[in-house]
Amino acid sequence: MDFSLIIRPARVQDIRQIARVHVRCWQETYRGLMPDAVPGDPGFPAARERMWTDVLTGERYRQNRVAVAERDGELAGIAMSGPPGDAAAAWMRQLYVLYVDAAGHGTGAGRALPEAVIGSAEPAAVWVADPSPRAQGFYRKHGFAADGTARSGDGVREIRMVRGVQHDETGRPHRR
Repeated sequence: MDFSLIIRPARVQDIRQIARVHVRCWQETYRGLMPDAVPGDPGFPAARERMWTDVLTGERYRQNRVAVAERDGELAGIAMSGPPGDAAAAWMRQLYVLYVDAAGHGTGAGRALPEAVIGSAEPAAVWVADPSPRAQGFYRKHGFAADGTARSGDGVREIRMVRGVQHDETGRPHRR
């Protein structure tokens, strides 16, 4: 781990930098996986700022946990977890956001950020772009496994990966 790297809870004054990291990571990560018009939209940075303002100040997101990776005063990564959208889900936390910009790869931020927003014993789920061998390998290394569920949105196919979840005899996740 890079010792100049600080993992900490996100603050309202981080919103502009969080939005910049989010946009930069979408441009780095999804190029070729989604139409360039989505992350390249000139209104995308302002939309991400509005989203993160809502996340960090709105009542709707009060149960979410948001952490940032800071290096030399600049944000290099962000993570957010919250309750699952489906109340009957077999997991307690959903990892909604985990982005580390390319310059932050290999610094330990990718490992530390999820740990900051999901307890090690909490069953969790995450949606991962498919194909995205690097991201899927990262999550497998951290205890997640594909559960056979897929979806598409914004021109990107995603698979769901879960950790710490019981499965029934058909292999489907269920509550403990």
